[in-house]
Amino acid sequence: MRIAIAQLNPTVGDFDGNLAKVNGAVELVRDQKPDLVVFPEMFLTGYPPQDLLEKHWFADSALAALEELRGFSKSVPEIGILVGTISPSKLETGKGLRNSAILLKAGEILGTIHKALLPTYDVFDEARYFDGARDTSVVRFGSEILGISICEDAWNDPALWHGPVYDFDPIEKQVAAGATVLINLSASPFGIGKDQIRYGLFSGHAQKHGMPIVLVNQVGGNDELVFDGNSMCVSPEGRLLARLPGFEEAVTVIDTAQQEGTSFVPGDAVASVYEALVLGLRDYVGKCGFESVAIGLSGGIDSALVCAVAADALGPDNVVGVTMPSVYSSSGSVSDSVALAANLGVRIETVPIADIHDSYLNTLGRLFPCNEVDVTIENIQARIRGNILMALSNREGHLVLSTGNKSELAVGYCTLYGDMSGGLAVISDVPKTMVYKLARHVNRDRELIPAATIEKPPSAELRPGQKDQDTLPPYETLDRILEMYIDEDQSLNDIVAEGFEEKTVRWIIDAVNGNEYKRRQAAPGLKVTSKAFGTGRRMPMAARYDP
Repeated sequence: MRIAIAQLNPTVGDFDGNLAKVNGAVELVRDQKPDLVVFPEMFLTGYPPQDLLEKHWFADSALAALEELRGFSKSVPEIGILVGTISPSKLETGKGLRNSAILLKAGEILGTIHKALLPTYDVFDEARYFDGARDTSVVRFGSEILGISICEDAWNDPALWHGPVYDFDPIEKQVAAGATVLINLSASPFGIGKDQIRYGLFSGHAQKHGMPIVLVNQVGGNDELVFDGNSMCVSPEGRLLARLPGFEEAVTVIDTAQQEGTSFVPGDAVASVYEALVLGLRDYVGKCGFESVAIGLSGGIDSALVCAVAADALGPDNVVGVTMPSVYSSSGSVSDSVALAANLGVRIETVPIADIHDSYLNTLGRLFPCNEVDVTIENIQARIRGNILMALSNREGHLVLSTGNKSELAVGYCTLYGDMSGGLAVISDVPKTMVYKLARHVNRDRELIPAATIEKPPSAELRPGQKDQDTLPPYETLDRILEMYIDEDQSLNDIVAEGFEEKTVRWIIDAVNGNEYKRRQAAPGLKVTSKAFGTGRRMPMAARYDP
């Protein structure tokens, strides 16, 4: 069977634009005579539409888009179209909507399959919106019988979970019903190592059931989520018959009867994270209606990395860096920022803040003594810089990018309404140790981020001689403890049992828990790890517990 895998980038709610992508993909491959063109999960609506699903007009628009697609399919009667969308559930009780896959040909709907397994963990909240199917079926298409599943329907594998999550396996049910080809429509977000997990899962299905399986996965950024594509077709022996590229749109025609396959090679973790950040930033800026960004450049590695990502995502002409030295800034704060901007080709502005800072101190001196540099005085500098960036944003229309990393955000080593100001936190899910790896990746061909920026001890430069390690544990220790506590859900005793000092572990856990209120006010950040702050981690602020 000849199947065109259409790995494309939808925009949530843009029914006209998403329809145009469907039509364009079908026309693109028409001369290659595919039997079927397949698109990702909920492609017509874009994924995830969140509470738009609760608006009756949104559901009506989805149905109207499907009708338009039926009309288009009449113009290509020789090709089937399999697309993800939403449909009414028509139940007496429930949410009223289904997450569905619709198979069309020559203006007719040949089959409708509804998603059975609704994920309600991490960033997923599908039970909030959908009624899950209580059964599944197969669809005859030409000489084949299609077992069509939607994302999570293929993930009921005990090896992935601590225990059984679902009591129903749609894939097994479809195989038992006579399926000869398995097709999965997905909107599966990126995470480090996710491509390898997907391949293991789908090659396992193929080998277990002795038939080819096709995965078409969404690509592109929508809010905090980045979808990496990496769609594939796997032979009954578990070998790759086709693998589409990561982080870019692609349409490829494959033949499921093909015999020769290749071995799976996982993507490089650091390179994949960088590509995810670039794609996520590009789509967030573009889909939100911005054209350019502004970044506060401190001469440090975090802001340098964000600037490099922005230059790659948007082009250097659409990036402006602002260096804002204070009396405590080192000479390298400005010179390294200027060198970075020159290397990347971005515009840079220098706005000294010493006079503004003095004015603040004179004014605040009426309320309390300002002759010693404490946290209050440190944070004033950060807030001055945040205000300058937001003023530039208002005047010139840039989206401000905040530059804090996951390690800092986790323990509250950041300033509300200061360095946390911005419309997108590009590296808020990137641990500091990964920041260094990404900076070296940026410099893999030539020096773009100055060597001095990478080599200097990290510092907020808000008081004389300040270094991050005056306050924080070594980043290697901090990041591993954070990973165990946040990503792996380990307790204090579990972490101490791994050989970490109890005092250090307790400080980190207390800092994470005590700064939830800050993170609740942070800009949205791009998810790249298994557990990001934001929608995927919902913790109370007003609470008292001892993990």
